[in-house]
Amino acid sequence: MPEQPDATIEVLRAAWSSSGQSRADLDEDCGPQSTCKNMKLVSFDGMAEPGTDLREAWRELLEREGKHNTSGGSVRDLVLGPLPSE
Repeated sequence: MPEQPDATIEVLRAAWSSSGQSRADLDEDCGPQSTCKNMKLVSFDGMAEPGTDLREAWRELLEREGKHNTSGGSVRDLVLGPLPSE
């Protein structure tokens, strides 16, 4: 039995080629990304006053926006939902 990633890649290649797309089209649409180079200019300057705890500043921002959740759930719960009760 082939490994899952290899099987997935083959399915994606088959779907792409069946739609009449070429590798050049794929490279144009999804080619080399330079997002990380653009991120070098991203900072948290201005997020908090100098000398202020950045974590606390994030927490305060989330609270102001009504997005701060103190339920103690995990990232897994956020993405997949809570596990069913046993």
